[in-house]
Amino acid sequence: MKTTYLPALVRQSIRNGLVVVLGIFLGVFIPNRLPAQSTPSLEYKVKAVFLYNFTQFVMWPESSFATDDAPFVIGVLGENPFGTYLKETVSGEKKENHPITVQYYKDVKDIKPCHILYVPSGQEQPLQEVLTAVQKRAVLTVGDAPDFITKGGIIRFYTLSGKIRLQIQPETAKAAGLTISSKLLRLAELVQ
Repeated sequence: MKTTYLPALVRQSIRNGLVVVLGIFLGVFIPNRLPAQSTPSLEYKVKAVFLYNFTQFVMWPESSFATDDAPFVIGVLGENPFGTYLKETVSGEKKENHPITVQYYKDVKDIKPCHILYVPSGQEQPLQEVLTAVQKRAVLTVGDAPDFITKGGIIRFYTLSGKIRLQIQPETAKAAGLTISSKLLRLAELVQ
């Protein structure tokens, strides 16, 4: 019985070895020919979760929704640093009766009605132009450029001691018709 078991074990080891060799070959030689799958960094995974959590700690006026069950839209301007992670994070989630969706905009003129607009730093469009485009709407603008708040943004991500922190400009939020929960305000540095 051991003699029949041993060859089967040897055959299995050889097959496993071939799978490993094939995997190494594909990993070394094929990636140059396949389109890259972007995997977001841990930083952008954390930011995606923050964006989702903002839906729970900010109130939008009812007039910012076309219907009672219209989608709640998180927009991302320019290059998408989240890969599929942001969509996966909000998949199946709702803000009250509004299913949460994600939309991507290449340019300022592409921005459609949305409730949160994430503006990554390094945008080709001037930041002031982007923020002015949504200034009269009930849009929670979120970004990470050093001058995001001073240019009229509402929430800014920044890193301190290896952790992502928040700066919030409550007056800009109020002017946009948004109410930010005191729980969220307590977690942030408030900028006047």
